[in-house]
Amino acid sequence: MFEYSIGRMLRFHVAYTLPRGGDHMVVAEVLDFPGVFSQGFDLADARRMIASALQDMASLYLEQGRALPLPDPDTADADADLIELLPLSLEVGV
Repeated sequence: MFEYSIGRMLRFHVAYTLPRGGDHMVVAEVLDFPGVFSQGFDLADARRMIASALQDMASLYLEQGRALPLPDPDTADADADLIELLPLSLEVGV
């Protein structure tokens, strides 16, 4: 297992929006990695799904030779029901 890091593990901010009214899904967004969204039937499911989406997007960036975005501590101020840090671990072929 290879962890892409610059002297430390990258930990991205994930915002969760919990179900309200007729909504039945927990929506998750990685705030400091554009384009990484997912959802789940409950918080545990949303956590698994967003971790997978982050790994997939990071792998795609690396395959394309693009630099990964760096976590931005200012994104922790987003309007969400819950914000957590999610570490990024990647397996890369040699």
